[in-house]
Amino acid sequence: MSELHLVRATARRIEVRDSSGEDADRASAPQFVYLGRQPILDSQGALNAYELLFRAGAHNYAEITDDAQATAQVVARALGGIGVPAVLGRHRGFVNIDRAMLFDDIVHVMPPERFVLEILETVKFDAQLARRLNELRRSGFQVALDDVSELSGELLAMLPHADIVKIDFLQTKRADLPELAAAMRGYGKTLLAEKVETREDFALARDLGFDLFQGYFFARPQVLAAPRNRSPRPSLLRLLALLSRDAGIVELEAELKLNPSVVVQLLRLVNSSAFGLGRNIASLREAIIATGTRQIARWAQLLLYADSGDLPWRADPLVQLAGTRSRFMELAAAWMRPADDEFADAAFMTGIFSLVHVLLGSTPKAVLEKLGLAPQIREAIVTHHGALGRLLRIAELAGKGGDAAPIALGPDAPPEFAALTPEVLAELNLSAAAWFGAHVEEAAA
Repeated sequence: MSELHLVRATARRIEVRDSSGEDADRASAPQFVYLGRQPILDSQGALNAYELLFRAGAHNYAEITDDAQATAQVVARALGGIGVPAVLGRHRGFVNIDRAMLFDDIVHVMPPERFVLEILETVKFDAQLARRLNELRRSGFQVALDDVSELSGELLAMLPHADIVKIDFLQTKRADLPELAAAMRGYGKTLLAEKVETREDFALARDLGFDLFQGYFFARPQVLAAPRNRSPRPSLLRLLALLSRDAGIVELEAELKLNPSVVVQLLRLVNSSAFGLGRNIASLREAIIATGTRQIARWAQLLLYADSGDLPWRADPLVQLAGTRSRFMELAAAWMRPADDEFADAAFMTGIFSLVHVLLGSTPKAVLEKLGLAPQIREAIVTHHGALGRLLRIAELAGKGGDAAPIALGPDAPPEFAALTPEVLAELNLSAAAWFGAHVEEAAA
C-alpha cells in the first residue's frame, strides 16, 4: 500500500462526541479508543476540572468489568493516547481508582498536579490504606472520596486522609444534606456536589456551601475518540524484563526501537507537565535518559494493564511502514556516517515521527510543534530540508518501491550521500523489512 493510499485509509483524528451518540457507527471501529469527560464547575459556573470516565465505545455509558483495568485505560488514553493538553487543557482530571491501583507504583505515572485520585466507594478503609493515602498526598496528589451519601464511621476515619468529598445528590436524603455538608465543612474539606440534575439541586447545594458542582444539570459527559496506540503485549513484557534487571540504555533503546507506538507515547510522556524539561529531544536515548527507567517501567506497566490482549498491530500497515522506514533511515545514516551515532539516532527518530500526523489526521507541522522534537528532525519532516530531510525523501521513495538513487546521487546532494548507491539502497531496504518482519514473527510466537 502506498503512503498516499495509507493516509486515505487510516487518517484519524481526535473527536468530541456528545451524549446523543450520533455517528457512533462511523467511529466504532477497533482502531479507536474512547474516553468520557464530564465538567466540574465552581460556584460561579466556571470550569474547574473534569472527571475522566471509562468508555468502551462511542456510546456514552460505562461498561466496566474490571475497575483496575478501566482506570489503567483511562490514564493510558489521557496521557499517551489522546494527550493531557487535549483532554484536560489547563485543568485537573479526577480519576476513579480502586485499592489495587492505589497500591501500585504505576499510579506515579500521573503528574500529581494534574490528577485527583478519586477513591471508589468500594475501597475499604484500614491502617494500610491510611498510610498509602498519606504517602500519595505528600507526593502532591489530592484525594477525593467518591459517592458519599451519609455520615458513617468509615467516612469519618477516612476524612483526615482526603482533601475533597463528593456528595451524591441522588443517593443522599434531602433531610440529611445540611448535617452532612456542615460536618464536611467542619473538617475543612472541599465539598463537591455530584449528580446534580435540577436547578433546585444546584440552588440547594450552593446554599449549603458546596464549592464544586457536577451533574447532568450542567453537562452530560462528552466522549473523546482518538486513534488506538497499539502497544504489543510481548514487547511490553520484554521491556519490563529488561528494566527489572537494570539493563543499560543500549538494550532499552534497541527494544524500544522495535515498537514505534511506544516511542511516540514515551515522547508524549517526556513532554508532559510531570517533567518540564524545557529542552528538545533529539534521540530515543535522550528520551530514555530524560524520562528515567523507573518512569518508563511505570508506563509500560500501565500499558500492559490497559491492554485488552488483542494484537491487531501485526497487520497494521501504518505500524509496518513506520517500523521499516525508521530502520531504513537508521541503517542508511550509519552507512553514510559510520562513526556518527547521533546522526543515526536522529534518522531513526525522523522515520518514526514522519508518520505521526497520519495517525492524528493533521499536518506534520501542527503535530510536531507539540512533541518537543529537535529542530533538525522537525525541519526534516515538515520541509524535507537538510541531510535528514533528504534521507527522509529517499526513505519515502524507497518504501514505495521507487528509484531513490537520483535523490541520493543528484548534483545538489552532499558528497556523503554518494555512499547510497542503488545497490546499497536495495540492500538497506531489504534489511529494514527483514528486521521488522523478524521481530513481528518473534512477538507473535
